[in-house]
Amino acid sequence: MQTPADLNNKQVKLTKGDIRNMYIRSWFLLGSFNFERAQNMGYCFTMIPAIKRLYKPGKERNEALVRHMEWFNTNTHPWLTAPMEEEKANGGNIDRTAIAAMKIGLMGPLAGVGDPLFWGTARPVLAALGAGIAMTGSILGPLLFFVLINAIRLTMKWYFLRYGYVKGSEIIQDMAGNRIKKLTEGASIVGLFVMGALVSKWTTINIPIVATKINGKTQTVQDILDSVMPGMLALLLTIFVSWLLKKGVNPMLIIVAIFALGILGKWLGFLG
Repeated sequence: MQTPADLNNKQVKLTKGDIRNMYIRSWFLLGSFNFERAQNMGYCFTMIPAIKRLYKPGKERNEALVRHMEWFNTNTHPWLTAPMEEEKANGGNIDRTAIAAMKIGLMGPLAGVGDPLFWGTARPVLAALGAGIAMTGSILGPLLFFVLINAIRLTMKWYFLRYGYVKGSEIIQDMAGNRIKKLTEGASIVGLFVMGALVSKWTTINIPIVATKINGKTQTVQDILDSVMPGMLALLLTIFVSWLLKKGVNPMLIIVAIFALGILGKWLGFLG
């Protein structure tokens, strides 16, 4: 038989339903993005199932809601704060300052992992793949992009939510090691490899200027360049644009300049 002391010492734990509700709520994290505190409302909205489970109505619950309304701007979601809130609710040596410090301290490092993997690799590669199919007139291109990008996004959300909840503050040790670094570097290499292959397929530059005309056979400048290395101009253009971006040139200025050069080249006849 349980005594009142046993009941008072009973640990409060998040249930599978709480984790699932937080996961679903995290889909709408950016639904209330604001310029004053960025993702704070979405983050607090995601944390509500955990806060309701861990704290009874009253001062502690109100304080928990308030501390997650502070400025926040990265896609860490409640990976780490959920286990910290759980430990605090069970009498652990954690205060609101420690929770805030954890969120702020990991915003940059976690963004440095997520941005190359998702925004820098998955999205450009899948967008290029979908656009390539769409250029053939097939509706499967945009549908493929939509399905794959969301499958990756939602899977990563679920995995890292579970991973962060189970590991808690131990995740810092993983980030301090080479595991995350190797994963990021590997994804970047794969992304660059795929994008490099797509450049050759997508980018077409044709110089129709006649170079030679022998026995009725006409050879253009483009024919000569293709005999040396097919796609050479596309490669040179890609390298040049990459160099401009590294020099800090505005991407919109580069895009407008390429459009203008294409239109002017077609009008004057040196581009086909």
